[in-house]
Amino acid sequence: MSPESSQSAASTPPKAARKPIERVHHGDTFVDDYEWLRDKTDPDVIGYLEAENAYTKASTDHLEPLRQQIFAEISARTKQTDLSVPLRRGQFWYYGRTVEGAQYAIHCRTAVTGSEPPAISEGANAGDIAGEQILLDGNLVAGNSEFFSLGTMDTSPDGSLLAYSVDKTGDERFTLRIKDLDTGTDLPDEIPGVFYSSAWSADNRSVFYVTVDDAWRPNQVWRHTVGTQSADDVVVFSEPDERFWVGVDLTRNERAVQITVGSKLTSEVWFIDAQAPESQPVVVAPRREGIEYQVEHAGDQLLIVHNTNAQNFELSSTPVDDTDPRHWRNLLTGTPERRLLSVDAFADHAVLYERRDGLTNLSVLPRIGNTFGEPRLIGFDQPIYSVAPAANPEWNTRSYRLNFGSMITPDTVYDYDLDTETLHLRKQQPVLGDVDLTAYRQSREWAESADGTRVPLSIVARRDLAKDGRAPVVLYGYGSYEHSIDPYFSIPRLSLLDRGVVYVIAHVRGGGELGRPWYDQGKMLAKKNTFTDFVAAAQHLVEAGWTRPERIVAQGGSAGGLLMGAVANLAPQAFGGIVAQVPFVDALTTILDPSLPLTVTEWEEWGNPLADPEVYAYMRSYTPYENIEAKDYPAILAITSLNDTRVFFVEPAKWVAKLRATATGSAPILLKTEMDAGHGGRSGRYDAWREVAFTLAWQLDRLGLVDTTPPERRVSDGDSRNIAR
Repeated sequence: MSPESSQSAASTPPKAARKPIERVHHGDTFVDDYEWLRDKTDPDVIGYLEAENAYTKASTDHLEPLRQQIFAEISARTKQTDLSVPLRRGQFWYYGRTVEGAQYAIHCRTAVTGSEPPAISEGANAGDIAGEQILLDGNLVAGNSEFFSLGTMDTSPDGSLLAYSVDKTGDERFTLRIKDLDTGTDLPDEIPGVFYSSAWSADNRSVFYVTVDDAWRPNQVWRHTVGTQSADDVVVFSEPDERFWVGVDLTRNERAVQITVGSKLTSEVWFIDAQAPESQPVVVAPRREGIEYQVEHAGDQLLIVHNTNAQNFELSSTPVDDTDPRHWRNLLTGTPERRLLSVDAFADHAVLYERRDGLTNLSVLPRIGNTFGEPRLIGFDQPIYSVAPAANPEWNTRSYRLNFGSMITPDTVYDYDLDTETLHLRKQQPVLGDVDLTAYRQSREWAESADGTRVPLSIVARRDLAKDGRAPVVLYGYGSYEHSIDPYFSIPRLSLLDRGVVYVIAHVRGGGELGRPWYDQGKMLAKKNTFTDFVAAAQHLVEAGWTRPERIVAQGGSAGGLLMGAVANLAPQAFGGIVAQVPFVDALTTILDPSLPLTVTEWEEWGNPLADPEVYAYMRSYTPYENIEAKDYPAILAITSLNDTRVFFVEPAKWVAKLRATATGSAPILLKTEMDAGHGGRSGRYDAWREVAFTLAWQLDRLGLVDTTPPERRVSDGDSRNIAR
């Protein structure tokens, strides 16, 4: 093909061949024309994806200068050579650092010489911390690989060994290795095909890890003895129920290797004596259908967050040698206003992580003898924010590390002093250049959904933006798995805000922002509430005087991509554009196939359409792929990854093919497939910034802002990171 004909082909939307097959369930017949696109070993499939990529490139080439500008803005505002706040574990301070020009973090440590973390100077480089030891340089381990991800990085209790696992394809299947930190060399030990999480025994001789079954469900915990062949490893726990997955960790006090088993509705915890790694696991409380519980080893007792008698969970304790649920002692009763999320236990206190009024909170519970006192709230004075536990590996400590941020406050690390009840600022994410964070404002508004439910919105914009009904808006949503999208800061988002865009997060039902009931009202046979909530959010922004429908670009990823596909069918007139990232848009096909990853474990989230005709009919009525109609759709950008194991690339590929064949309008429908990436997209930070710049430029184009000169604060062209979908 000549360059001219190749360019002409790229400017024409690809047309996928129709190869109809019938899917019949519960008397319903659905003809699927594009299921053949599932086989990524088929050259025709790869050819189609490459043609889509070429068409997307040709359709967006005019945005290349803007993409370069946004990438330059992100780069110029980000401190590229930087250090995290050192974190103490045992006799070492652990931290990570980045170097300008390098894609991946370098993981380091230095010996403890005092009670305070080593001083970190602005622009710190290697050698600025005395006695630095590099544990793992991600750039060296990645080599020339197009993709690189760490699954676990776990030092042994005595600090002499490092267990780490690497994925170089994006399919979330890792190879585990063990590094001798005294010599800096890898031991011969090599274990392929492992999943996330690991745990060391107290004697530093055994490491526990997780593997998956044929459906890629993490189902087994293994024990590996350092210095032996992986063929000699022993299965210590195996979960046969396909609804459940497993994970493993070492308790903070290093008393037990903890195996956590969970489905969407039920959980179970087992302990292995960390001093006796070859001993058999012992269950804390046998699973009871519909009962979820989390366990924190608190020395002589266990702290347990559970929902036995409270939908929003409660806190109980029990002696280590008597874990019968009938003997659990209540410490905090569950309430409708407070969702208990988790608890961290330490030698003489505990810290409760909770949610109230759509915001997260942390409270300290002092230990008094064999019980705990009333919780003391760690307060913050912003109207919307997010606070969460940071890593706190030390058992004996009088401080608690936490992360704080908001839509106008960069990510901030604090240590909370339990004795003085004061916060000590350790670090705030630098934002370089002449950025004035006081130029932005954040607020909370409430939309009213179709059934009268009030839906919270988190909004950020420039202070000088007029609320005149013409503002361009990016509206983000998720709404599944009780996963909350809390207010957060983003350097790339500044490139939208400074061009006059209003950024809004719609906290729709199906998420966990307002507690367990909020989640329950957006799942199973109530899933449509997620979609009507999002449409109501868009309508509210119009009615409240922010914008017009054609000036709203919606965005969501993974299960939030299902939301994007559903609202495109439900209310295409409400949006001027839609970005769907790794979108779960062929949900019914996936949930009907128990051989696919995550399907059986997710029947408790979506229902089981194989066994239940009502669930089938309900999903059939909302899943995006099956409900495409001959009508006008807004412009759509779908982004996926060839090696994604959570949402297969075939879902957006089929969706785009059918949209393009069915839609009656002329709005562009684009598919971009990353050929060397997984569920989270490109792995290197610079590659990730380029992908963000691609998306932001497309959004600005749909909002009519490509030719608008940003404010004077824009930098010049030369200033140049529960298993679910």
